[in-house]
Amino acid sequence: MIIKGFSSSAVAAGIKYADRLDLGLIYSEMPAVTAGVFTTSQVKAAPVLLDQQRLKQGRSQAIVVNSGCANACTGAEGLEAALETTRMVAQSLAIPEELVLVSSTGVIGLPLNVKAIEKSMGKLIDGLDPANFEEVARAIMTTDTISKTSYRTVEIGGNEVSFMGMAKGSGMIMPNMATMLCFILTDARISFTELNKALKDAVEQSFNRITVDGDTSTNDMVLVLANGAAENPWIDNDSNPDYQVFQDTLESICAELALKIVSDGEGATKCVTIRVCGAKEDKDAEMIARTVANSNLVKTAFFGEDANWGRIIAAMGRSGVRFYPDRVDIAFGDVVLVRNGQGCGPEVEERASSILRERAFTVCIDLKDGAGCEEVHTCDFSVDYVKINADYRS
Repeated sequence: MIIKGFSSSAVAAGIKYADRLDLGLIYSEMPAVTAGVFTTSQVKAAPVLLDQQRLKQGRSQAIVVNSGCANACTGAEGLEAALETTRMVAQSLAIPEELVLVSSTGVIGLPLNVKAIEKSMGKLIDGLDPANFEEVARAIMTTDTISKTSYRTVEIGGNEVSFMGMAKGSGMIMPNMATMLCFILTDARISFTELNKALKDAVEQSFNRITVDGDTSTNDMVLVLANGAAENPWIDNDSNPDYQVFQDTLESICAELALKIVSDGEGATKCVTIRVCGAKEDKDAEMIARTVANSNLVKTAFFGEDANWGRIIAAMGRSGVRFYPDRVDIAFGDVVLVRNGQGCGPEVEERASSILRERAFTVCIDLKDGAGCEEVHTCDFSVDYVKINADYRS
């Protein structure tokens, strides 16, 4: 898919590895309304700090992104490296420097190889093409095994409006936000206030509902650029029916990309939805679901295809949410193996274990104490996860 007014490019700059796409550029022919959501970690990488400052104007025209180095915990030199990268892009494209955003992913604590970026800048600019979106998606991969993209076309105000999104993430994933990056482009015409609201709501229901390992990164960001080239009637009020179409489409893209991240979790063999219902409030359901989803004992049981429900109810008990253990039901798929806090026997557990042999399944927990209901998506914890992260820097 090609979106009007956008082009992109990717090159192998040799930032960490030779002959591997690791530097990408996304460019809009005109300044685009831009909103962003960033990591909530107190330790923020230089690109995050710079982008947060620049996005106060609500506009951008280019994103330059590298893999192989996070440019995090690199002090004043790291911030200068981020600034220098945006200067090079701005000068090459003849656009204001403050309209260039920067993003990085990779190892924390290492200096960014600015010279490698400088040497590759001419080739990066020359390679700009409306059809190169998938190449940028590959350039931002680190331990990802697959690139992650999503596309939509909808009608808004009688005009065709297109969306495309890319994401990277495999490990260090537990957003409020996580090591994940996401860039979404659209030719929709929408005001900053509505775009910002739509993005925050979409992220809350997608990227903030996934966990691979419970770790939050220093570099996470989701950026949405809307350049208005579709010339649909302005979406400048969230009560406008067109806003709902936009919001639904954006949330759909974010949800698809979020699930692709979980499915590609480092060493993952299962994609698991933890659904908690019957809580007093939604926030209670989310806290329990998140605690279960992050439990290493639960995740290793999923990997071993062991319907060890005791680990699930034990994790629930330390979630900080008050509930009645003797009311709890737990089901794996359509197999209920716990009723009112007690197991239904070895035969039922064996049937439940068969559910765990599937690539994707749902664990349903019913507290029978209210109308609160939430989902969190996670994966299993395998031997390969340990191996990948034990030698990540080598």
